[in-house]
Formats: sequence, structure tokens, C-alpha cells
Amino acid sequence: MVKRHRLDQLLASRFGSFRLRALPFCVFVLAMAALAAPINGQIVPGSMDVRWNAGSEDCKGNSDPPVQVHRYELSTLILRQNLCVSFEGNFLYLLIGSQKALLIDTGAVADASKMPVAKTVLELLPSVGDAKTPLLVVHTHGHTDHRDGDAQFTSLPGVEVAPFDVDGVQKFFGFKAWPNGTTRIDLGGRIVDVFPVPGHHRAHLVFYDERTALLFTGDFLLPGRLLVEDTEADKASAARVIVFVRDRPVSHVLGAHIEKDENGELFDWGSTYHPREHRLELTKDDLLQLPGALDAFNGVYTRRGNFVMMNQNRVLAAEAGALLVFLMLVVWGIVWLLQRCRRRKQAGVPVGS
Repeated sequence: MVKRHRLDQLLASRFGSFRLRALPFCVFVLAMAALAAPINGQIVPGSMDVRWNAGSEDCKGNSDPPVQVHRYELSTLILRQNLCVSFEGNFLYLLIGSQKALLIDTGAVADASKMPVAKTVLELLPSVGDAKTPLLVVHTHGHTDHRDGDAQFTSLPGVEVAPFDVDGVQKFFGFKAWPNGTTRIDLGGRIVDVFPVPGHHRAHLVFYDERTALLFTGDFLLPGRLLVEDTEADKASAARVIVFVRDRPVSHVLGAHIEKDENGELFDWGSTYHPREHRLELTKDDLLQLPGALDAFNGVYTRRGNFVMMNQNRVLAAEAGALLVFLMLVVWGIVWLLQRCRRRKQAGVPVGS
């Protein structure tokens, strides 16, 4: 026992100062490893126990923060934009690895004073020395409500913003046979698979996080209106997604918006108030039902089960056509009345008789 005690003292005197100097670095390395790597290849669980802010009917009195943050698990964060700042109420996703972080979409507001997305994201990133963890900003697709926030990131050090057009997306991610195939983003001990799903948008992407088994679907699949611009492309994309996830676990399917209440009824378009909102997360089974729903889509507007599918351009064209017919009928009615009055006057019939 005495010898063991003396040996311990000797080791402490020789290496104690080294351990003290190395402690911060070791803690950082261990923390980053814990952030990035699933234990023994197991899926890292998370929590969707969150009540998203509902916005307000009168936004003048709304006091909710512009960006609501929910930590799904230690290194996976969900950001929701205030409905009163943008009725789209976009969801953004921040995934943190040991070497890099990934932000999926930047949302609908460019003005940082109204929607401080970049400030919020930087505050959530771990520090590496005097700098923040490098950040890659990507987009599910190029519609403006998913990329208007890019302006807040473009001049920041350590931040790279990926393109959102078809050619730019193909080159940046290295797709060789668009829209087929997958590519991968390595965040350092954390792999994110990326694959194309055109149909809602020509350059739409879906992201699968191997750490959490979360599938980030943007506007491709969400609890709300599925806006289908190209039906055949959307069907093909749904088929490819099904093949990809068939033998993979999917913890949750997370889209970019919530447009339904808890009973499945749609909120009015442009509504800034979502009381009793539907849950954000969908299931793998919801995803597996998508091809059948798309097969039933009439190309204009179809409700099937939990799916509401529409081609926005055709719906607007149909509404415009209906309005035009109504206006033509009104004009025809006015002309008919004027002609009738003129004929009666010419016949000497008193007006009103």
C-alpha cells in the first residue's frame, strides 16, 4: 500500500501539470465526439415535447420571440419563425457535428432586425477557440420563404451558403445523374444523406440525418398543403424516397410548415394565428402513403386521407376563370337590363310598370 501511494505521488508530480493544461482540450474533444457520434451505432433519441407559439389574430400585441428554439437533442435544434413576422411560420433545422454544423433553410425574412436567424444560430453553435464551429447553410429548395434569410449569413466568417438553383445544386453536392442518386455531407462523426425530390420545386432536396434518423422534407411532405408543380416528377420523387427509407429507421418526418389544426383542417392561407395546431412531426407510415395519394391527384386539387394536394398555378387559373365568367355574366346582365329598358321606352311603356 505504501509503495502504491508513493507511485501515485510520483505520477502526479510528473504528469499532473500536463493533465491540467490538457484538460480544456480533452473536454472539448470529448464534448464534440458526444455531440456527433451515436453510441455503438444506435440512433440518438430526441424529444418533440414542445408547444409551438401560435401567433396572434392581432399581431400588434404579439410578444413571442421572432425565433422559437427547441432542442430536440444535444446537437439537433429546431427553429420556428414567428407567425406574426411571417405567416409562413417556417421551420429551420440546425445539426451540429464535431467539425461542422449544418443549417437547413434560412426562412422567409431577410431583415435581421425583424427575424435574427443568423444571430440565433451563431449563439447556438459551439465555440472552437475564439471562433464558432464552421457552418454550412443549405436549402430544401429555392422558393423565397426558404432562402430570404441567406442575406444574414453571406458575409459571416466561417459560413458557407450553398446555391439553390438546379445547376448550382448539382455542382455543389456532386450529383452525377440528376435527379437520381444520393450524396453525403460529413459534419464530423455525423453523416447527412442528401437526395433530390423535384416536383414541388425543380431543385428540391430532402435530408436524412443518420445520427437521429430524422428526415427533413421541406415542402415535399408536411402537415398542410402539398403544392405539386410537376405531378409526374413528384410521383417519381416519392418512389425514390420510399426506396431510400424502406430499410432505414425514420424517427420523424419533419417538414417546413404547419398549415393544419389538430383535427386536420387547414388554416386560412395567410393566417397569422394557429390555435390548436397540428403536430409538426409526421411518421414513416405517412411517407409510405404518399405515392398512393399522388396517384389519386387530379392535377388541380385533391383531398385524400390526410393529404391535401394542389397545383397552385392551376387553382389560381381556375379561380381566375371562375371570376372572369362571373364578371361576364354581370356585364351581360347589365347590358340586357339596359337594352330592355330602351326597348320599353321606345314602345312607350312607363318605367317600372
